[in-house]
Amino acid sequence: MNAATQAIAPAASRFIDNGDGTITDLLLRKMWTKSTISSKCVTHFEAEKIAAECRVGGYSDWQLAEVEDLFSLADRTRHSPAIDIAFFPDTHSDWYWARTLCSWAPRAAWVVDFYDGGSDYYGRDLNGAFVRACRALPAGQ
Repeated sequence: MNAATQAIAPAASRFIDNGDGTITDLLLRKMWTKSTISSKCVTHFEAEKIAAECRVGGYSDWQLAEVEDLFSLADRTRHSPAIDIAFFPDTHSDWYWARTLCSWAPRAAWVVDFYDGGSDYYGRDLNGAFVRACRALPAGQ
């Protein structure tokens, strides 16, 4: 299943609000922070640190998402923000960092724009974007 197919999965059947600041993504078998965990745009290096230090829901294994996973949260039937705000209510209509580095530009990483659901790449130490963290769900959960 590709990101375009994933993005159209009905939110009501895809996401569960766990009531502890986390959202379970049944499609990707991941857990997301419900809130944006950076108060402002930060560099990719800062974003990695913020995600690693996240303790939302009592978990300590948070990280930035791969670009395909983060991109699948974008709902291109919406804009400003292009995401289901019932599950991710404080999402900025702006860029969010992914963990994925650009293969042709090692000093750059992928970003997803939740204004319109697009994607691009930014210089890791030059540009700023917001942070939402994810973690893999343990087997059997």
